[in-house]
Amino acid sequence: NDAESSHSNGGKRGGTASTSATFDDKEMDEDGYYGMFGRKKRGFVSGLMRQLVRVPYRFLFGEYRSVEPGTLILVRHGESLWNANKTFTGWADPDLSQQGYREVEHAARLLVEGGYNVDIVFTSRLKRAIRSSWILLRELNEVYLPVFKSWRLNERMYGALTGLSKTETAERLGAELVQEWRGSLRSSPPALNPADKYYPGRDRRHADLSPAQIPLTESLLNCMERTKPVWLDKISYEIACGRNVLVVAHANTLRGLVKIIDGIGDDEIQDIAIPTGIPIIYNFDSNLNPIPPSSDQKTVSQVHMKGVFLEKPGLLKEAIKREVEWCAAVPDYEMVMSRSANTAMTPLQRSLSKLEAEREVQDWAEQFIDEAADEEEDDGSDGKLTLVEQDEDKVWEKGLNEIEDGEYFDPDRAMFEEEIVIKEKSLIEEEGEELIAPLFNSNGPCVTAMPASEVVPGLGPVPVNKEASLIVMIRHGKTENNKLGLFTGWDDVPLASDGVEEAKEAGRLLKLHGFEFDAVYTSWLSRAIETAWYVMDEMDCLWLPIIKSWRLNERMYGDLTGLSKAMVKQRHGDKQFKAWRRGYAVNPPRVSSFSPQYPGNDIRYNKYLKDIRISVSETLIRSIESRKFSLHRKLPKSESLKDCMDRTIPYFTEQIMPEAIDKGKRVLIASSENAIRGLLMHLCEIPEDKIAGLEIPNGLPLIFDMNSKCVKLLDDGSGSDPLEKYNFGASASYLFRPCINPDGSDDDGCDFTFLADNDTVLSSSDSELIESIRKPVDAQG
Repeated sequence: NDAESSHSNGGKRGGTASTSATFDDKEMDEDGYYGMFGRKKRGFVSGLMRQLVRVPYRFLFGEYRSVEPGTLILVRHGESLWNANKTFTGWADPDLSQQGYREVEHAARLLVEGGYNVDIVFTSRLKRAIRSSWILLRELNEVYLPVFKSWRLNERMYGALTGLSKTETAERLGAELVQEWRGSLRSSPPALNPADKYYPGRDRRHADLSPAQIPLTESLLNCMERTKPVWLDKISYEIACGRNVLVVAHANTLRGLVKIIDGIGDDEIQDIAIPTGIPIIYNFDSNLNPIPPSSDQKTVSQVHMKGVFLEKPGLLKEAIKREVEWCAAVPDYEMVMSRSANTAMTPLQRSLSKLEAEREVQDWAEQFIDEAADEEEDDGSDGKLTLVEQDEDKVWEKGLNEIEDGEYFDPDRAMFEEEIVIKEKSLIEEEGEELIAPLFNSNGPCVTAMPASEVVPGLGPVPVNKEASLIVMIRHGKTENNKLGLFTGWDDVPLASDGVEEAKEAGRLLKLHGFEFDAVYTSWLSRAIETAWYVMDEMDCLWLPIIKSWRLNERMYGDLTGLSKAMVKQRHGDKQFKAWRRGYAVNPPRVSSFSPQYPGNDIRYNKYLKDIRISVSETLIRSIESRKFSLHRKLPKSESLKDCMDRTIPYFTEQIMPEAIDKGKRVLIASSENAIRGLLMHLCEIPEDKIAGLEIPNGLPLIFDMNSKCVKLLDDGSGSDPLEKYNFGASASYLFRPCINPDGSDDDGCDFTFLADNDTVLSSSDSELIESIRKPVDAQG
């Protein structure tokens, strides 16, 4: 990064990551940010022309008005597994503990109760923060929102302390620590050796960073400076545009943001603490100055900060400690907390009922909190650091004595007599090589064999699939609507429990075969987003960018949405049903403008969809209904298969291809059946009159090889023929053509093809179907 300047650690070369006041173009587009909300880099001429058109357009339609700044919500991730066992974490990547899950779910319920909504999310590239973001959005029912993952929001790099626990620290720290680490704000732990297993330079999530950007150690000040460009170039921009921003990160990077926002000095920042799982809310004036909380409100804030805690820190942790005792006294509590998405309650009712139950435990548990006792020690990695600056020699001398006694010592959190004071204003109170099976070619599906390292134990790890420009398509796991045979379309239903397992199994299978991805694309529908998430979670790549587009949504079934196939046949006849379902250019009945199935009544499309034209009729209808001018876009009221393909295929050719495939990236696409049909129609050149005969099984990875231009399946170890295990429909032979390389040779990735076993007895109809599928495409006409 040529635009960045290096901040050295006491003259040590490569000691800390370089920082800059602003981003260069490459980093501005980290995680696809440039494409967000149309914020794309344009040349001078195109930018000028855009403004010449936009200005009169906005005046004409009344869009030129002052925009109130958005709200900023800061949330520190929940407790991690390393937080729980008091291990220095930094850039290491442990997951959330069970308590961490609970903390983040509780934070989400506080946001629901407060009526907060989110427009855009920023988080780090570390799992504990990314998973916390997912839990928050899932509880808020907003998983469709864009989430941008930046290395600049990673936790402070703890250098050679990373991964050390109490015992290891006692063995490795020496007396020279006192002289070397002078000053808790500007001094750094010993640098990490690049040969260390925790060195981030060997982690694929940081492969885009230069050696100068990867810190070997950081002082608290280095870490805070690293976060500054995220605020200057992205977060503050979004807030100024009126969007509500959620930042889910770590103690020290959040302290860095707070330092910038509140203008806190270097000494005062040590009085700031960021507890896990409690939202901090900032409101701003037109100049993006933070607005202090009103004196007539019951709020909890912290010295030097204008941000407001949504709950007094410490209550939830005490409640969790005493939960077993409470359950014995209040049996109904466990029943309330176990309510799932299948409970006959709305998401809002479910969240608020759980929050109320948690509050009852907190109110009861508060009596056991000893205000005079020292605050419970944090984990020493992402936790609260030094809150009051003391004489450094005494701090380190005391720490070394604790280490010698086998006690835990956090070098960045000095022990002190008076803890930080948290002000509650209403009370004026303080507080090896793979073995390849013999090649067997036929016109059946190309199946890649199970890696030998899994079949024959002891041969080493699974080799990574290094093929460039690989596309893996997965239809989402089953939903309850799928199981009941209901038309779903754009209706946003979650995965069923077996659908979740299908998605996880797809991830495990891809990982077993050594697949890696560079980008993930999905729709705005929860079932597809959840599928992508579970696949990535199983593959341990949650840090990958996820690009969500409405153009990968399922076909919009109009007035058939929510009806079963049997209901449609009964009401409209079998002939009409087949025409609607299988006809390429036949539209189902349209929904009305005020139907719950109309996408224009869903906030995600009404508020965020900007890349389709304005609808004059809908604008007129909405304006009359609201008694004020209300611009509305031409959203689909029903779609034929052709309509669905006409938005899906161009998105693939104009976005996914140039942004990812042409750059050699390996791509995962998780979507719905008809969107994937569109992609396969384009890639496999399936005729329009045949595409409706193609069935896409739920949760099955379909691998399209850009080199041999064919679809491959993965051996799942079951020994079953995929054509007998899965239903690909009458047009399956268009999907499973022979895999031939451009030079005419057979694709050596096709390890075997299943044929019916001699002992297997098939019915005549089944035999005819399988034979028709296995015939060459040309032979079928």
